[in-house]
Amino acid sequence: MPELTLGGLARVRCADSVKVNSTRQFDKVVRWLLDGDPAIRWQTLRDLVGARGSSIERERSKVAREEWGARLLARQDREGTWAGGQSSDGGLYSPKWTSTTYTMLLLRDLGLPPTNRQARRACALLLDRGFQRDGGINYWWRGRSETCITGMVLSILSYFQHEDERLETLADYLLREQMSDGGWNCRRPDGATHSSVHTTISVLEGLRLYELHRGRKARAVQAAQGRGREFLLLHRLFRSDRTGEIIKPIFLRFSFPPRWHYDILRALDYFQAVNAPSDERLGEAIEIVRRRQGEDGCWPLENNYKGRTYFRLERLGAPSRWNTLRALRVLKWWARQEKV
Repeated sequence: MPELTLGGLARVRCADSVKVNSTRQFDKVVRWLLDGDPAIRWQTLRDLVGARGSSIERERSKVAREEWGARLLARQDREGTWAGGQSSDGGLYSPKWTSTTYTMLLLRDLGLPPTNRQARRACALLLDRGFQRDGGINYWWRGRSETCITGMVLSILSYFQHEDERLETLADYLLREQMSDGGWNCRRPDGATHSSVHTTISVLEGLRLYELHRGRKARAVQAAQGRGREFLLLHRLFRSDRTGEIIKPIFLRFSFPPRWHYDILRALDYFQAVNAPSDERLGEAIEIVRRRQGEDGCWPLENNYKGRTYFRLERLGAPSRWNTLRALRVLKWWARQEKV
């Protein structure tokens, strides 16, 4: 744990962020988060504690050298991929979840510094070997892109500040693939007429990071994100827009890493990341997040997606630092929006 005293830092009062039993409990939860991996520590300092920039960056720099981040970087092969030789695509997208794409998504979420050389080497491979004639990314069918993969890879390339004019082409591809209801669906080429929340959240994350990194096509990218958020809002993040029924119960179970899957905590974390305005249609999802908090002030890991992994981040059913961190920053954002 870094040598910090919460009393010496700008602290969010628990009443301003989340229902907990006391400020003492909130402090205890924050200290528990600060006892975690560097990936958890630096984001806790930034999002919950209000630490100085130097303290945040000092902790963030440890992601590449310690624990989860270091362990993942150590598994990169000489060619610059992960799981190379274990699938027909050379480990670029499969096997799940040890491939280059999914490892890089996790390193993105850990907050590995964007200047990391190993990550940037992998960025070049993901783009060079996946770029298709129609302007997107795929690692199987030549000439035909896959929207989910394009959104995920654009988020990776943008986060790690990969400099290549083809990023504009990827953004253009995603803008063209937006459907009339405002979202995206990777099965559109096969006849899908309604957007998918899975595809939509991956594309929204990709466009957000593209906007931050490249700063081009700003008006079009922002407008597309606005329509994408409206698609999710029409569904109150998890309900059918026709019947009002829950689309899938698993959307209400919080997973980390989410991989390509959607859930309401992942969606809300995107809304807070773009500082979206308050909308009453988010209220039910926010209440679900609040109710999932345990008596100890933490949120558990409620679901894991089956597949190969290099190691387990957290234990299913146990208190989850990832879910707790994300839930607290979502609720902090929501409290601010309600005051506006």
